[in-house]
Amino acid sequence: MGAIEEVYEDLDTEVEFEEFEAAVEEKVEQMGGLADEETAAMLIAHELRDEEVNGIADVEPGMDEVKFLAKVVSVGELRTFERDGEDEDGRVVNVEVADETGRIRVSFWDEIAESIADGELEVGQVLRIKGRPKDGYNGVEVNVDQAEPDPDAEVDVQILDSYRVEDISLGLSDVNLKGQVLDSGTVRTFSRDDGSEGRVSNLALGDPTGRIRVTLWDDKADLAEEFSAGESVEVVDGYVRERDGNLELHVGSRGAIERLDETVQYVPETTDIGSLEIGQTVDIAGGVVEADPKRTFERNDGSEGQVRNIRVKDDTGDVRVALWGEKADTEVELADHVVLADVEIKDGWQEDIEASAGWRSTVTVQKDAPASGSSEDDAASNANANAGGLSAFGGESDGSPDAPDSSESVDSSESAGGSGSSAASGAATAAVGAETENADGETVEFTGTVVQAGDPVILDDGTETRSVDTGAKLRLGETVTVRGTLSGDRIDVDEVL
Repeated sequence: MGAIEEVYEDLDTEVEFEEFEAAVEEKVEQMGGLADEETAAMLIAHELRDEEVNGIADVEPGMDEVKFLAKVVSVGELRTFERDGEDEDGRVVNVEVADETGRIRVSFWDEIAESIADGELEVGQVLRIKGRPKDGYNGVEVNVDQAEPDPDAEVDVQILDSYRVEDISLGLSDVNLKGQVLDSGTVRTFSRDDGSEGRVSNLALGDPTGRIRVTLWDDKADLAEEFSAGESVEVVDGYVRERDGNLELHVGSRGAIERLDETVQYVPETTDIGSLEIGQTVDIAGGVVEADPKRTFERNDGSEGQVRNIRVKDDTGDVRVALWGEKADTEVELADHVVLADVEIKDGWQEDIEASAGWRSTVTVQKDAPASGSSEDDAASNANANAGGLSAFGGESDGSPDAPDSSESVDSSESAGGSGSSAASGAATAAVGAETENADGETVEFTGTVVQAGDPVILDDGTETRSVDTGAKLRLGETVTVRGTLSGDRIDVDEVL
């Protein structure tokens, strides 16, 4: 057996020996006698090992070239773009392909792209693809050098007309998905790199298999404000992206969201409040037994943040929940039943725990609460109790301040909790009520919890927030009393008591 045959025998490849031998001979000729047949055969073998992959999951950026077999899942539209220094526009069509190991986007260019746009490629076809991997917007993509249909090959991939949440995977496009609206946000604007203004909003949808965040871009952003929690809708022609390790369904210029006459069921799998542990990200549900007013605070960058505290109770216990940012605007009232998804469980005040609902969380208010549990009865009794007691001093039912979590605070990812109901907190609130009548320039005292450490320090007593100018080193969550000169909402501190 010759050197070429020995190297070929060690290869696990679909390349025929005659093709391998021809490539070796060509390599010897290219190197001008600098390599013998054995060396050239090893070089060719190395190239084959680099390019042949067992499946899409093995394709990685940095590979010179890859070959794989895959089924066409979706075909995008032809797009044109200007090439630098050339008169003719470039053309590209993105195609989603899949095998048993995963999915990947492959890009066809110019003449091949035009032929695909003319209908020469159909969903369901199996292709033998040769191309160059690269890092793309959605992960790994492949620029196609060569692709040939293989009608005899089989790839066990199901092509769906309509997806469920559990079917969603990175890179999918042309996704139709029906779901129940769980939560919706407001339209936000941002500046693009080219100076133009973009618009974006979000919905959360759920179906019997799970839930997913939906991001709506530009002209579609207003759709988020057209639907209410509990309605059933269908996302049409969405595409899947990844953000912070989570899959999202995006709706752009081609997509839409349509209201459905049918009802899509969503039943959350919630965690018992009594079993919550610090560090978890969980879904919880229960009746609202306390609902505090919304409060605002100033971030380090000068922008204004907002937070609202509620207390939620199920059959196993209760927990305070901090609603941050847009979540603080959610219309939550006593005796409502709420489902809070993707809340972070954090260390609260006096060894208590609390839940933090940030930008990724979902807050769904159900006016018709489940029949089980006593949470709504508790809420009703708390509502009556709030007419007196600590509320007589203008304070909260638990007198508990709260600190921004990582989504709201620049300096800290911790969250400071409250001290619970006590005569002391009522007295402190009464003192603050008196202080708010003081004029600028007067000496005042203010007792509160540090909800932002740094410059400025921010104290919160549960009913109002004050910026404090002090050189003292204060810890987040620490309760302090300061004395100093009042200047608007700011206190120039002379003494920390």
